[in-house]
Amino acid sequence: MKQKIVLAGATGFIGRWIIEEFQKDYQIIALSRKKVRTNPNKNILWRTVDLYSMSSTEKALEGGDIGIYLVHSMQPSTRLNQGKFEDTDLLLADNFSRAAQKNKLKQIIYLGGILPKDKHQISNHLLSRFEVEKTLGARSTPLTAIRAGIIIGPGGSSFRIITNLVKNLPVMGCPKWTKSENQPIDVFDVLSLLKQCLGNQHTYNKNIEIGGKEVMTYMELLQETSKMMNKKRLIFSMPFFTVGLSKWWVSIFADADINFVSPLVESLKHRIIPSDQYSNLYRIDFTPIKTSIKRALEEKPPALPSFHHLNSEKNTVRSVQRIYNPEKHNAQWVAKYYPIWLSKRFAGLINPRLDGSFLRFYLLGLRLLELQLIEDRSTPNRQLFYITGGILTQRTDLGWLEFRSLLDNEYIITAIHEYVPKLPWIIYKLTQAKLHLYVMKKFERELQNLT
Repeated sequence: MKQKIVLAGATGFIGRWIIEEFQKDYQIIALSRKKVRTNPNKNILWRTVDLYSMSSTEKALEGGDIGIYLVHSMQPSTRLNQGKFEDTDLLLADNFSRAAQKNKLKQIIYLGGILPKDKHQISNHLLSRFEVEKTLGARSTPLTAIRAGIIIGPGGSSFRIITNLVKNLPVMGCPKWTKSENQPIDVFDVLSLLKQCLGNQHTYNKNIEIGGKEVMTYMELLQETSKMMNKKRLIFSMPFFTVGLSKWWVSIFADADINFVSPLVESLKHRIIPSDQYSNLYRIDFTPIKTSIKRALEEKPPALPSFHHLNSEKNTVRSVQRIYNPEKHNAQWVAKYYPIWLSKRFAGLINPRLDGSFLRFYLLGLRLLELQLIEDRSTPNRQLFYITGGILTQRTDLGWLEFRSLLDNEYIITAIHEYVPKLPWIIYKLTQAKLHLYVMKKFERELQNLT
């Protein structure tokens, strides 16, 4: 009987190739936020999931043997997204880790980034990948972490940025970071390693760094790609380019979203050379870089099924805030302390009242918000509240608030999901939304002052 792989991030570059290459040997359960309309490949079971929802994630992993996690939250998922991508990634990884443990998965495999070994302060993008790795491996399910640099193959988003730059710029004055060294690797070499790690107990709780055989700078990769594309390009270094300017430069001329480009550009300052610590755990005949580039230019990625349009409430808000927690309080303690502090902070003007499992916030007698603690879905490290009423709430059947303690209580995440405000949108953005961020910053300072 074939083992069942639950694939989170199935519609992305690597996910599509895993489906294509692994379907003969494994039963693949592919996860997507959108519901499939037509699925020509009947070998693949598609499941709809909201990875922001713990219960949805738990249901999506039911019956699985191995989970492969390829999720990055660089794109907004609601009309207003408040918070940094690295905080959202932390929350999503924790959901997946909890769901894997509840469903007794045998292994999680995560594809992240090589940790830099140079003098630069680690970029937020690579630090986030490392935090996701730690979060996925924080429970009983064994984690195999595969760390790679630039992955080249048909449909790859990072390589598409390179080809678009070559197409659009006859002359390229390259920023200083393009002289950083990397070991680009072919997507099929990564897939080979993935397959060798599946169910392999020797790889459990290991972080395997991998790169191709050829060390080259980003500028050399641009030059080699331009040759393979038969484009005569003048490519040279211009060291006065700032990182901020580089982000806009790449975004405009590579036709890529700035939200996607920004964290990638920040990480390119590093020398990304893999460690060979666990090279004895796999055997790969590495693909030459020219072969990888040629294939990426000439071949198309595997096709996806068609999906229904995502029907969602128009004016939804997600706000994910990370709070440093020096005293290591758990989420239950923080959730109880928050309304007490709020009342003190605003001198009783905002008056929280706890009535059984309902927490209500009043202003001059007006009930602003009503939250219901969902006790059977809450634990000391996670407190879940449904948003059930109040004059600031448009929908009383949709949004939720949670307090989550993560990474051995080093951080508290406070997150509002799928909240629909009652105020007109522009007024909400200028008032209530900004006030929420202000309050969360002050609350973080309060927790730090408790030391």
